[in-house]
Amino acid sequence: MTPFDRPPVGMNLGQTAKLVAQAFDAALVEAGGTLPVWLTLLSIKSRALANQRELADMIGIQGATLTHHLNAMETQGLLTRRRDPANRRVHQVELTEAGEAMFQKLRTAALVFDKRLRKGLADERLVEFAEVLAALRANVGS
Repeated sequence: MTPFDRPPVGMNLGQTAKLVAQAFDAALVEAGGTLPVWLTLLSIKSRALANQRELADMIGIQGATLTHHLNAMETQGLLTRRRDPANRRVHQVELTEAGEAMFQKLRTAALVFDKRLRKGLADERLVEFAEVLAALRANVGS
């Protein structure tokens, strides 16, 4: 069997990642959110109080893109921003009650989606899969 008898690993992985990402996005939209909203809420929730620069780093987006998302989320009443008294150039971001409620809705949607992905897969296979993904990341990094 030659390497061309089956799709290249990277192509297979890319196609699968795209399909899974689209399905996850759809699950979040159905729950009333989006991936950027979920990532932002999750990042804020993981810290009691975070500033915009830290959030952008945690989510992996540019500050201007985050500002766009935060403006929309603030308009929707999901979060509040205020200037840090110690550094007026920094905005502190906190969830509102509506933000907490949206976090819970999207958390539930994410857990249901994860359960859907794991269906029929034994824990041992998932551990092995995680190890394969780690090896692929290491191979790309070397």
